[in-house]
Amino acid sequence: AMKDGFNQYAPMPGANFLKETIAEKVEKLYNVKYNPSTEITVTAGGTQAIFTALATIINSGDEVIIFEPAYDSYAPTIRLLGGLVKTYELAPPNYSIDWDMVKKLFTANTRMIILNSPQNPTGSILSENDMNALIKLINGTDILILSDEVYEHLIYDEQKHQSVMLYQELRERSFIVASFGKLLHATGWKLGYCLAPEKLTKEFRKVHQFNVFSVNSAMQQAIAEYIKEPANYTEIGTFFQEKRDYFRGLLAESRFKLLPCNGSYFQCASYSDISDEKDTDFSMRLIKEFGVATIPVSAFYQKATDHKIIRFCFAKEKSTLALAAEKLKNV
Repeated sequence: AMKDGFNQYAPMPGANFLKETIAEKVEKLYNVKYNPSTEITVTAGGTQAIFTALATIINSGDEVIIFEPAYDSYAPTIRLLGGLVKTYELAPPNYSIDWDMVKKLFTANTRMIILNSPQNPTGSILSENDMNALIKLINGTDILILSDEVYEHLIYDEQKHQSVMLYQELRERSFIVASFGKLLHATGWKLGYCLAPEKLTKEFRKVHQFNVFSVNSAMQQAIAEYIKEPANYTEIGTFFQEKRDYFRGLLAESRFKLLPCNGSYFQCASYSDISDEKDTDFSMRLIKEFGVATIPVSAFYQKATDHKIIRFCFAKEKSTLALAAEKLKNV
């Protein structure tokens, strides 16, 4: 792409050839049409899209509901913008949502709900029942949705990704964030996109123009060419499910209790049968004594809630997973 001359600024909303390819991909997967010119914006990764969507909507005193454990950019961004974080804590092992309890968080200042499915760090996913419950919950309100769907292709066991775009009542009030870094397992490329109705996209781009302006031109061209072949994104779920199953099979011989993993490339595990240490201390000991790096799930809670659970990432070579598992069997 660079040799072909794609080295200057791309248009602020994204290169047309990439936006058109995204629209084709979305329609193929979900049978939903987004206008490339007015409803798709290319971003410098998923996190920038999340920041920009929040900055588009949230003002001082506005409340945003998030589900914890949560990706750690949500709460700081909300606070940076003067908003207030309202937290619903998900409980292991299934991390399911009681929507009646969510409704109790609603106030006159509730402006947005952030969804994340498949979820980081838990690997849980939202069901059709969840989406229908959410529709009933927000009916008659002006609450908007920010749907972080960066792991949309990493859904396992023949389950279906419940994107908010599949539901008209949600789609018309939602920003949907996607990531090519996650899709292509190339997070260092920092390229993603945001789907939203025209009226929301118009406001989104007002912020996007002045915090990023334009995204890597050559990378947009290269990715557009790559995803023209559907197999390059439709088969990634099978690829990572094999890794999940392989890693879970290896850890079955350990003392860790594996939690369900329905999506993403994260596997959570309880070590409560092994130690009563804080998860931060246990994770540090795993590194120092066993040479295995994990993330304590308390890091994904604002209150550092500790359920004695850690998060593994199985987006690694099989040899690396096998070596890690051998070490973990000795814990």
